[in-house]
Amino acid sequence: MKNIDSYTHTRGESIYLDDIAVVAGTLYAACFDSPVAHGKVISLDVSGAEKSEGVVRVLTHKDITGENQIGGIIPDEPLFADHHVHFCGMPVALVLAETDEQARAAVKKIKVDIELLPVIVDPREAAAKGELIIPPRKFKIGDIDAAFKNCEHVFEGKADTNGQEHLYIETQGAYTIPKENGVIKVYSSTQGPTAVQRAVSKVTGIPMHQLEVDVTRLGGGFGGKEDQANTWAALCALGTYVTKRPVKYSLHRMEDMRMTGKRHPYSSDFKIGLDKDFKIIAYEASFYQNAGAAADLSPAVMERTLFHCTNSYFIPNVTATAYCCRTHLPPNTAFRGFGGPQGMFVIEAAIAKAADELGVDATVIQQKNLLQSGDELPYGQKVESEANECWDKTMAHYNIEATKKAIEDFNAKNKLHKKGVAVMPICFGISFTNTLMNQARALVHVYTDGSVVVSTGAIEMGQGVNTKILQVVANVFSIDPARVRVNSTNTYRIANTSPSAASATADLNGKATLIACTEILNRIKKVAAEELKTDESTIELKDEFVFVNGKQTALDWKKLVLTTYNKRVSLSEHGHYSTPDIYFDKTKEKGHPFAYHVYGTAIVTATIDCLRGTYDIDAVQLVHDFGTTMNPLIDRGQIEGGLVQGIGWMTMEEVVYDKNGKLRSNALSTYKVPDIYSVPKEISIEFLQTQKDNLAIFRSKAVGEPPLMYGIGAFFALRNAIKNFNEVADPAFDAPMTPEKVLMNLYTKESVTV
Repeated sequence: MKNIDSYTHTRGESIYLDDIAVVAGTLYAACFDSPVAHGKVISLDVSGAEKSEGVVRVLTHKDITGENQIGGIIPDEPLFADHHVHFCGMPVALVLAETDEQARAAVKKIKVDIELLPVIVDPREAAAKGELIIPPRKFKIGDIDAAFKNCEHVFEGKADTNGQEHLYIETQGAYTIPKENGVIKVYSSTQGPTAVQRAVSKVTGIPMHQLEVDVTRLGGGFGGKEDQANTWAALCALGTYVTKRPVKYSLHRMEDMRMTGKRHPYSSDFKIGLDKDFKIIAYEASFYQNAGAAADLSPAVMERTLFHCTNSYFIPNVTATAYCCRTHLPPNTAFRGFGGPQGMFVIEAAIAKAADELGVDATVIQQKNLLQSGDELPYGQKVESEANECWDKTMAHYNIEATKKAIEDFNAKNKLHKKGVAVMPICFGISFTNTLMNQARALVHVYTDGSVVVSTGAIEMGQGVNTKILQVVANVFSIDPARVRVNSTNTYRIANTSPSAASATADLNGKATLIACTEILNRIKKVAAEELKTDESTIELKDEFVFVNGKQTALDWKKLVLTTYNKRVSLSEHGHYSTPDIYFDKTKEKGHPFAYHVYGTAIVTATIDCLRGTYDIDAVQLVHDFGTTMNPLIDRGQIEGGLVQGIGWMTMEEVVYDKNGKLRSNALSTYKVPDIYSVPKEISIEFLQTQKDNLAIFRSKAVGEPPLMYGIGAFFALRNAIKNFNEVADPAFDAPMTPEKVLMNLYTKESVTV
């Protein structure tokens, strides 16, 4: 089945926030944000803006009618700066004007006097000064001290990963419209409608039942709109509440890049111990997370780093400690993978370090330590592993030995171009690690003409979740998918939604839809049994007809639905699903937090130009654990997109802040993402199809986040290519591996000359 949005997407007819018809009287907002990263506000003069043409109102923290607070996990994030500013881009004032141009012109007339205070941009410096958002957290298994004493080989090192700009095609924004009786309707480009509803309620003082949040779709999210959409919705809603007029704000690209948080940069230390057979006996890691100026989702992101600190490997003795460090950058936030990739990079760096020192291929260590079913992870959960199956199928299907031989032959014949290869296994847990968030609801109506509408808490942001929800309805009722419509996500139809994140959206909302449809189906089958004077157990709906004992009857779907209605039997249902058997005790740092894990293995090959430092990712050949896929086309697209995004993070996407906390990579001229010329020349995807029962919808495992981690292999493929040119090179584990870093690593003091 094709993505149901394909038709309107390709015709330019899909409705996004900026396509919503503007209501008469709409005001346009523009934000004046802090020009410095840390300081005390001495004075703020908005009089010039207030007198500017078309300006209706200028809002500051003094105009907030509720609380000046939008922090979700921890209340440490003011909507407007009051006495202090904590990052470049922090909202200070909001101009409301008759046109977008007038609002933006007026912003330039605002004057602020800020007494500069010391700026911290490095998480290690923040940790040293005690600037932690929450106390450190530690995951432990086994006895790390005793284990290291018994190791044959012990290696230590440092591994750093930079941030990543979400760069969704649709920027952040909101449009708020006053309704009767004090209700405000909020159109928001958000992954979390209920999070927006809560934030707006807190800032305005309006109860949640008077706030209707509606989302048709997003032009990309990648985690950047999970909590950070709250800011723009709260600003617009406050404007609407104060002026009683609609307010719209769609950020310009450079505003969005400057004022929003990124993927969290991490600086980490590792220590790894192996026995004589290269089994990893002990592993110790310390993660310094750059949270930015406020908590946002950093504590949860940091937690997932700890959950994924050993990737696909069984290690009996582990101590992993993480520090959530407060700096003066925009609050960093969720990004596809949500802390998992940062933890996985460090263990892969540790293995690469060990392999270098021992003179063996990293794949030898990787394969020897892959998870087996029943192995226990550092947080107490025992796994149902597909790690070895994915590894073995990858090695055999793509003939890794032939690839290595071809690379050796190429490198022997070419002096100024060198190839490298790396293998990247993955193991990624599926569920929100905050157990209470693993719940969802669906509202299904069957109309008397046989058509069906379904509403869920899922947000469609290009990942195809609406298509999968539609497939659930069509499958349960065995009707033509054309009969089914998926509604926009709306807090008046579905309340208390979890955000569309954690790769759990299709599972949670699909299961809720399944429950609702099954309830309706059972009622309909009972009516059919009465009509056909047979036992309910003999009834089956198939291809829009009723079958009795496997034989088609004359009673079709439309007649049956109308008959059900005429008998005054409900054709509507509100289904609720909560993932069973998951829990986590933070006092012990032990539990069973994930419904299941997704596995896979990728072979990544790269070629570098040894004169220029430029490179190509030649191929990514992978086997991915899809479970029993519901939609191979959508799942394949998710693999390709996630993979390339991961490669971008590991190679060319370099977020640069200066020592004063000002973003320098603040436009698409200074921040480079993969384009058609920089994606792998070959992406080969093999499905590891399994029939095992799991908690996924129709046993189709989640595919949103896991493939991003395959991109980590690109870093190590490039690193190996550098070492194939210069055998004494020792490139730091410092991602991204930009062309500049490649060039510098090719020519060390001890290296060969060309």
